[in-house]
Amino acid sequence: MVRSAKQAARTSVWLEGKARRGGRGGGQPSGLDRERITAATVRLLDADGLAKFSMRRLAAELNVTAMSVYWYVDTKDDLLELALDAAFGEITLPDVEADEDADWRDQLGTLARGYRALLVRHPWLSPLIGTYVNIGPNSLAFSRCVQHIIRRTGLPAHGLVAAISAVFQFVYGFGTIEGHFIARSTAFGMTPDDYFQHAMSTVTQSAEAAEIVQESSELMEARGGDTVEEMWERDFEFALDLLVAGIEAMVEKSG
Repeated sequence: MVRSAKQAARTSVWLEGKARRGGRGGGQPSGLDRERITAATVRLLDADGLAKFSMRRLAAELNVTAMSVYWYVDTKDDLLELALDAAFGEITLPDVEADEDADWRDQLGTLARGYRALLVRHPWLSPLIGTYVNIGPNSLAFSRCVQHIIRRTGLPAHGLVAAISAVFQFVYGFGTIEGHFIARSTAFGMTPDDYFQHAMSTVTQSAEAAEIVQESSELMEARGGDTVEEMWERDFEFALDLLVAGIEAMVEKSG
């Protein structure tokens, strides 16, 4: 049966006062609160991943019943939204309003590196970012900081959103792939370097892929780096420099 649009839509935990609720009233379990539940959710997501997460597993982690958790959240989606915003709170934001003389390039680089590290540290984060509206306090603080920095670049107003997208969608994609690669290698009991070598040796067994792999190997050799981590670091910093140079070129072009 097809659900109506009203039935299909869900209300964000950050709307209709849901985020301000500390519990549903009398009789809520002692020793629990939103902060403790959210911290446990982040720990479980880090340990087991998004696919294995459940309210039952969370309750076991907290040593309570599943119904106890529902005193503080209505749904699993509410809990994942809380975890998403808690993770964004880990990013150190520059004080852009107090330090107006700081170079926007340095501040943009700080935010981009912090966002990348967050996505690598929490591989479960990237699918949630694409699922929820991201209007929690930490997410909004991050967005406000990004907008403030991009406005200081000198770009015309019509190009500000595109510049934000160019930088932070790049970081999102880069950090997502890096984080999932590390998680996959860990799942196989390998280091990223061992997993990379294993993957390359496996792919070269395909005659159709051999030529492309050879070309890729030449490119990787040219960029330098003795480890996968070093290669990622060089790629990220060079790409970030390209984006900054592009912003500078567009500012100059706009006069």
